[in-house]
Amino acid sequence: MPGPILIFDSGVGGLSVTAALRARLPTATLAYVCDNAMLPYGTKADAWLVSRIVATCTSAVRASGAAGLVVACNTASTLALRELRARLTIPVVGTVPAIKPATRLSTSRVIGLLATSATVNRAYTQTLIEDFAADCRIVRVAADGLVDEAERQLAGLAPDDGVLEAALAPLWTQPTLDTVVLGCTHFPLLRQRLETSAPRTINWVDSGEAIARRVVGVLDTSGYAQGREGRAWASAPSVRLAATLAGYGFTSLEALALPAETLTLPR
Repeated sequence: MPGPILIFDSGVGGLSVTAALRARLPTATLAYVCDNAMLPYGTKADAWLVSRIVATCTSAVRASGAAGLVVACNTASTLALRELRARLTIPVVGTVPAIKPATRLSTSRVIGLLATSATVNRAYTQTLIEDFAADCRIVRVAADGLVDEAERQLAGLAPDDGVLEAALAPLWTQPTLDTVVLGCTHFPLLRQRLETSAPRTINWVDSGEAIARRVVGVLDTSGYAQGREGRAWASAPSVRLAATLAGYGFTSLEALALPAETLTLPR
């Protein structure tokens, strides 16, 4: 049986991708790694982040014996995907905002992009818009606070509805906006609450299904006969995080060993 498919995120946002992978590959063994000690990634320096992401993923691939890596983080994908593919010998699947699928759903051609500051402002995002949504108006909204709210929800705490409403408010200034791209893997975890906060019916689009299809396309999944209980690693494991991951089928949580030079944030 092949090694597991390893899902990586800065926090628990990658669990939204886990759900899509389990739906498409119910017999596959999955593993999870999160760099929660450095959450959120969007506020850190790019060069340091690349080193940290590569160190985290290579260490977790080695520990898990993974057959493939899913980078379930937009910031990590736009920064470190090339370096990860150069360093690893297994397939690496990245995450990008689902702008292309959103254009197929929007009839008004006014689309919201709800993401972290890093993703909203990244040149890579502008290229996606130019390539796939040139005929659309894209309303970009940085909603970094939703990352913490998603983490709170999965920890069993109630998200702050005021934070959610404030994050969404800039979208509703556009009366014809009909589609919103959830451009951070944390955000689909809040989808039900986001739908409740919206003043009208909206098409909500995320990358989970597209990532699952891509994994099927690049990995030989024929060797998985029955999914095994998944292992997980974190840079800052805790009892609460272990309980959250167990709810998604990751029944063991271990501390991830990282090189000393990646442990301290640059001044």
